Amino acid sequence: MLPLRLPLLFLLVSVALCQYDDYDYQPASRHGPSGPNCHQECDCPFNFPTAMYCDSRKLKFVPVVPTGIKYLYLQNNLIEEIKAGVFDNVTDTLRWLILDNNQITNAKIEKGTIDKLSALEKLFFSNNNLTEPVIPPSKSLDELKIMHNQLSKFPSGLLSDKENLTSVNVQNNQLTSDAIGGAFKGPKKMLSLDVSHNKLKKLPAGVPGSLEILYADYNEIDIVGAGYLGKLPLLQSLRISHNKLVDSGIPAGVFNVTSLVELDLSFNQLKSIPEINENLEQLYLQANKIEKFELTSLCKYVSTTSFSHLKHLRLDGNMVTHSSMPPESSNCLRVASDVIFE
Repeated sequence: MLPLRLPLLFLLVSVALCQYDDYDYQPASRHGPSGPNCHQECDCPFNFPTAMYCDSRKLKFVPVVPTGIKYLYLQNNLIEEIKAGVFDNVTDTLRWLILDNNQITNAKIEKGTIDKLSALEKLFFSNNNLTEPVIPPSKSLDELKIMHNQLSKFPSGLLSDKENLTSVNVQNNQLTSDAIGGAFKGPKKMLSLDVSHNKLKKLPAGVPGSLEILYADYNEIDIVGAGYLGKLPLLQSLRISHNKLVDSGIPAGVFNVTSLVELDLSFNQLKSIPEINENLEQLYLQANKIEKFELTSLCKYVSTTSFSHLKHLRLDGNMVTHSSMPPESSNCLRVASDVIFE
């Protein structure tokens, strides 16, 4: 079990670090003068000649990128537009493009810019004014972050050829369930999807079966489809906190899947503990309306080999207390390090 858990741990830490905070990309230290091929507004360190640092310089434009640059840092500026031709020297070599914290709109991204980048691996476009995604043609794209924009649509097919895409983060936008219908069908290697802080009424449809992490906190979700998790056999972490889930919106056994390690249903309107699988390790149910501690939801059978593997269970902010636990709870929850009621 350990080889499976370690990759998840690294993914969880990576995703959690930027789930609710702005992504602040910290460039490497810049020592010595820039290389001779660098744009005058930027730095291209001799010890890292393939990187051009143009971050935090109050730029209002994207400078022309010279030949040889693979990593371009443009975050924390005042950029409003991207003019045609600025990437002509690096269309097939630029790997990272960091545009976080600017003022870019879709209308000011000219043709012949991002749509020409055929080798891009990472595109970070958070904290701008985009209303729809800007996707490069690169099949090498593995990480896409368009957080804190004004995305109201994500047309299907944009990611259909992104065979190496592993992580997509579009939290804090204006996306609805209809707006993302089929948006994530293409990538076969996607591990992490974050659609938190949007306007979804249900979990995103058509997500690839390779998914291990799905965050959908702070939406308007009131139902989970009966066979939804059955299509995600590798899913290990599911967060649906701060939504509108009620008991009738959770079909019997929908969360009873062997792959799940973490399940967050906090800050909803549940009145009972949903049925889970004994493999689950983290269950967050705080701030619901749970009235009864139903041990059968956690343990169908209890024996020397059959028991819940829950390590952390939160029930604070509900109508149950520690005295609500039946005597046999200790045998069912024998590995739990904490069960929190208040």
